Amino acid sequence: MIDITHKVNTLRIATASAIVSASSTETIQAVENKSVPKGDVFEMSRAAGLLGVKNTALILPDCHPMPIESTSISFMIDGLDIHVSVEVKTIYKTGVEVEAMHGASVVALNMYDMLKPIDKGLIINNIRLESKKGGKSDYEDRFRRDLRAAVVVCSDSIAAGQKEDKAGKRISEKLKEYHVSTEEYNVIPDEVDRIRTELTKCVARDVDILIYTGGTGLSKRDITPEALKPELDREIPGISEAIRAYGQERMPYAMLSRSLAGIKGQTLVLALPGSTRGAEESMDAIFPFVLHLFRIMKGVRHD
Repeated sequence: MIDITHKVNTLRIATASAIVSASSTETIQAVENKSVPKGDVFEMSRAAGLLGVKNTALILPDCHPMPIESTSISFMIDGLDIHVSVEVKTIYKTGVEVEAMHGASVVALNMYDMLKPIDKGLIINNIRLESKKGGKSDYEDRFRRDLRAAVVVCSDSIAAGQKEDKAGKRISEKLKEYHVSTEEYNVIPDEVDRIRTELTKCVARDVDILIYTGGTGLSKRDITPEALKPELDREIPGISEAIRAYGQERMPYAMLSRSLAGIKGQTLVLALPGSTRGAEESMDAIFPFVLHLFRIMKGVRHD
C-alpha cells in the first residue's frame, strides 16, 4: 500500500452512485410493495451496502483500512430505473471514494440477487463516483502562486562549516511543491542579533514567508524563539500547536520542540526544528493549509 503516514487527518466525504434497471413495471411494483420473495429489497440492500463500505480494504488489496464514521444509502425510482446513492464520511489521512463506489456496487449486486428470480432482464449500469472532497488537493488550488519565501538556517556548527545543512534545503524543496519560490537562503550562527537582522531584512523586502530552521530546542544556544518572539506583531499559536501535535504522533520527543509562528508586517514567520526530519514533518503538518493566511491578508497587499 502507498505510505500515507505523512498525511494529516481531514474530514473526507465521497458520494457514489449506481443504477439498477428493471425490465418491467411489475418488478418496480414488487419493490415498492415489498412483495419480492427474498424480502425488502431496499432494506436488505442498504445493509449489504454498509457491509460493503466497511469491508472495502478486505476486498481491494491497495485500500487502507480506515474508520468509517458515517454512511448513508438512499434510493430513488425513476421509471424502470432504481438510482442508488451512497455517501461515506471519515476523518482520516486518505479519501473514501473507493469505499463509496464499493458500497454502491454491493448495493446494486444485492438488488440484482434479490430481483433476479422475478426479472431475468435486470441490468446494472453507471456505477461511478459523483463527488469527493476533503483531501489536500482541495486546498492547494485555492492558494496564490506568487508567494516568495526566505529560509534561514540557525546553527553554529553549520555556519562554521563543520556540518552540512539538510533541513533548510528540505524546507525549500517542500515549498517548491506548493509553488512557493525560495528567493533567499542563508546560514547564520545562533545569535540573537543575526536572527533579528534576517527578520528585519526580509520584512523590508516584502518576503511573504520567512522560515527559520534550528534553535528551537532546549540547549543553551537554542534561542531562536526568544530572539523572534518580541519582534512579532502577532503570534499564531495554532500553527505551533498543529506542528507539535503532528510530530507527537510520530515521535514522543516532539513535545520538547519550541516551534514558533507569527506575523511581522505582512510576513509569515515560522521557527521550525533544525533536524531534517523535524523540519520536514513540520512542513507536512501545516502546508498547504497555512497558505490560507495570504487569502485573509489579500486585501492588505497583493490583489
